Amino acid sequence: MVESAPPQARGIAEGYAFTGPALDLGALLWEGEPLPAAPVRIPLAMLNRHGLVAGATGTGKTKTLQLIAEQLSAQGVPVFLADIKGDLSGISAPGEPGPKVAERAAQVGQEWSPEGFPSVFYALGGLGTGIPLRATVTDFGPLLLSRVLRLNATQEQSLGLIFHYADSKGLELIDLKDLRAVVAFLVSDEGRPELKGVGGLSSATAGVILRSLTAFEQQGAAAFFGEPAFDTAELLSTAPDGRGTVSVLELPAVRERPQLFSTFLMWLLADLFQDLPEVGDLERPKLVFFLDEAHLLFTGASKPFVEAITQTVRLIRSKGVGIFLVTQTPGDVPAEVLGQLGNRVQHALRAFTPQDAKALTATVRTFPRSAYDLEEVLTGLGTGEAVVTVLSETGAPTPVAATRLRAPRSLMGPIAPEALAAAVESAPRYPVYARAVDRESAYERLTAAAEARSEPRSDATAPAPVPPPERDRTLVEQVVDSGVFRSLARSVGTQLGREITRSLFGTARRRR
Repeated sequence: MVESAPPQARGIAEGYAFTGPALDLGALLWEGEPLPAAPVRIPLAMLNRHGLVAGATGTGKTKTLQLIAEQLSAQGVPVFLADIKGDLSGISAPGEPGPKVAERAAQVGQEWSPEGFPSVFYALGGLGTGIPLRATVTDFGPLLLSRVLRLNATQEQSLGLIFHYADSKGLELIDLKDLRAVVAFLVSDEGRPELKGVGGLSSATAGVILRSLTAFEQQGAAAFFGEPAFDTAELLSTAPDGRGTVSVLELPAVRERPQLFSTFLMWLLADLFQDLPEVGDLERPKLVFFLDEAHLLFTGASKPFVEAITQTVRLIRSKGVGIFLVTQTPGDVPAEVLGQLGNRVQHALRAFTPQDAKALTATVRTFPRSAYDLEEVLTGLGTGEAVVTVLSETGAPTPVAATRLRAPRSLMGPIAPEALAAAVESAPRYPVYARAVDRESAYERLTAAAEARSEPRSDATAPAPVPPPERDRTLVEQVVDSGVFRSLARSVGTQLGREITRSLFGTARRRR
């Protein structure tokens, strides 16, 4: 009983005695023993204040995500999960009872029963098992695309100029071939004057961008860009029974391209940020977004990119969206972002090397003062145990609490491949996004202009057309020959361009 516990343990337990709705993480650990009468919890209203789930590989981070996600769903809050390892699909199915689950439940005072939660499965561009999740190049924007293409600062600025030109001329960049066509045009004799007043685009930079796009496509990334573009409002849905929908993005098929999927996740957040209205503090968040492998966002990132992440994390809270970054140590996250993460679940860390020891010391310094020797505790935690501090109902940090975590109620592992495929195809929105659509956009307009230029005129005085060389003409050559393109672009007008607004990340959403 808590009453018989030492005063320090009772003081910690009192810090988690919330009166409003809360999620149960587990039971307080004191001197290695769980106190089931001392639950460690997170107030539901504080889950839009963001959080961090950290710890070494194999310490239970994935199960912690599952535990939090299923309780959010039960409270009517939609959840987004990035499933990098392919083992989170089990959240859709009831868990399997067994002696280990029963033992853990008894240790933490949990009344465990199996339950699956309403889930929808997505896959980037349809690579993998899931509803295809796509974005147009225009909507993705230059800053995120520069990050994916690994462009330097100068090349990033040039790509921004290219997007600005396409926006202003109403040239839709739906897929990568559209962007490649516009880049080629802007370094042609016909297109070079278009950017003269704003610095122009060098052939060398254009060549780097075109080569990067080609390499990107060879990795299969072309499938991510196109239509129908995913409407991020889909992530805010609830099931007919009132539970929040768990949107699971299946990523095993692209796990070898971590920078791509981490940047794509940031696009989802940026798009939500742009579209959602300000709502201030709510009794429960509209959506909680778990961003796994968060360190990949920041490794080698440019200063503008990190600044955009920081500002998005800071401001999206007022739109009712909570973000949990998932990584190995708090040191993976810049201090400006880490300062926004009020809810912390820190699993065990290892100190096998001097670098590990340094990371451990740095992690301890990010926690409030506590009754624990945190360096000792963090290296001694078992699987499914963590050090926790969250924001109380008044917004103040709770006492640091070593915690033995509850067992998820859903299946702790993937569902069968055939069950996953059936769940994907039976989803109501599957027919909307299943088939890619390639409508007229910048590439088609450039190609049509080139063909119009090459057609012989009907009057007798028309000069004879110049025959093409025997080999197939490249797209760049077609664009260079597109003498009527400027008039074509101007005839399209700037109506579409005026309707494009760009966010902190340069992402775009046309007003409908």
